[in-house]
Amino acid sequence: MGRVAHIAGEVHIDAPIGTVFDVVADSRNEPTYNPAMTRVELLTPEPIGTGTQFRAYMGKAGTPMLVELTTVERPHLLASRTTSSLMETSGTLSFTETDGGTTMRWDWQVRAKGWHRLLTPVFGLVGGKMEHSIWNGLKRHVESGRAS
Repeated sequence: MGRVAHIAGEVHIDAPIGTVFDVVADSRNEPTYNPAMTRVELLTPEPIGTGTQFRAYMGKAGTPMLVELTTVERPHLLASRTTSSLMETSGTLSFTETDGGTTMRWDWQVRAKGWHRLLTPVFGLVGGKMEHSIWNGLKRHVESGRAS
């Protein structure tokens, strides 16, 4: 095994746990709250559940990634694995009802590929900031009432 970057954090969202879970579980919603995600396609039949796969495109170059939901336990747990030419990310999102809303926690392991392994410490630092930005975007999106 190579070096691994660990990224973890949490955000409180003033919305019901089921709403937050459903928005996040369907990766096709991500471009609405993550400006780095340009497009997401569902690759497997609905309903969304364990084994569902998405093809996501990131950044100006449209770097493709395969996202697979490895565990879906609505409304409390999502586990996934995302692979791209640069890295593999696996981990969980957990959802807890708190203070009239939802606390969502993320816990990711990032394994860079090829020569990018040298950048693992940077992936941890930059990735941590990116995750906070993404999930605060989710918070704004859901709390605005645009997510149903």
